[in-house]
Amino acid sequence: MANQTQAATAPQSDAGAQKIQQLRELFADASDVGKRALENVLKELSGQVSEPPPPIESAGRVGARLGKRSELTMIVPLVPGGAKRLRTFLQLLGGNLSPGATKVGTLHDMRFVFIDNDTRLLFATSFDGDWDTYIDDFIALIPDYLDLMDSAWEGWPGIRDAGAKDYLVKHQITAEGWFVANPELSLAEIQRQNRISQAVDEFLDKIA
Repeated sequence: MANQTQAATAPQSDAGAQKIQQLRELFADASDVGKRALENVLKELSGQVSEPPPPIESAGRVGARLGKRSELTMIVPLVPGGAKRLRTFLQLLGGNLSPGATKVGTLHDMRFVFIDNDTRLLFATSFDGDWDTYIDDFIALIPDYLDLMDSAWEGWPGIRDAGAKDYLVKHQITAEGWFVANPELSLAEIQRQNRISQAVDEFLDKIA
């Protein structure tokens, strides 16, 4: 039994040592700050490369997934005047998109960031499940909200257009690295836990 355990763990240890060596080689020409930082965290990294956490997977057509959560990150060119129009719309809502976004029951978060002197937009969101299903939810539930905002995007055909998904794929950039605190919890499960926690707190307040 001991021999079997040693045989099972040895390849992992060898693989971990190889990854650590690869990290050192990668940082051979880094600044002193980078080299010092690597050595400071090497013990923690050693454990991670020997027993790595679950890797990110594909969210379907494009994008990354961890557990039940997927990500979508896009950089799109803006039409002349599009940044001003979209920024003003967002400001009129106080920057909070809950009126439309809460209609999509799988949507965790969504961000609009203007970059490159208002010529391009960084759009990022995370959601539950598969990419195609998520986009279909937008088409079915809030198509006009999406077109109102995305009309600021250069070449946007409209969410009901047959080429809309191809447009999104063209401008989406899949994340190489990502962290999700609770990847196995869907939005519905998180909301359910919050309701239970609130009910328990209210009950405890009544009997206190």
